[in-house]
Amino acid sequence: MTRDELYEIFEEIKSEYPFFDVGEENFERHWRYLQDFSFEDALANVIQHIKTTPRRQPGIGDIRGQLGDMVDSQRSKDETATYFGKLEQWSRNSSPPPPGFMDEIRAKVMGDTGTV
Repeated sequence: MTRDELYEIFEEIKSEYPFFDVGEENFERHWRYLQDFSFEDALANVIQHIKTTPRRQPGIGDIRGQLGDMVDSQRSKDETATYFGKLEQWSRNSSPPPPGFMDEIRAKVMGDTGTV
């Protein structure tokens, strides 16, 4: 995130929370913790915060969001997509057992070897 983008974040917050401190000291503190964070993700988190937590202005943690949760969520989505891809492939490659196969299995389980 650039400093200009952080100013945009501050403007968004200030428009909803008029008492939000946009002073230089608060800006620098936010910059220290947000400069390595994506502007798009930060803005999305601020908008989500405004929608869901209207009485409390967002802090740095709210702006960063639950990055660990987001990473875990994405990993779960990726693993699920991979699993469903495998299911699809297995479904395409599957075929029924050959004729008589189930009868042979039943006979073996029941102890009937076919010999007297």
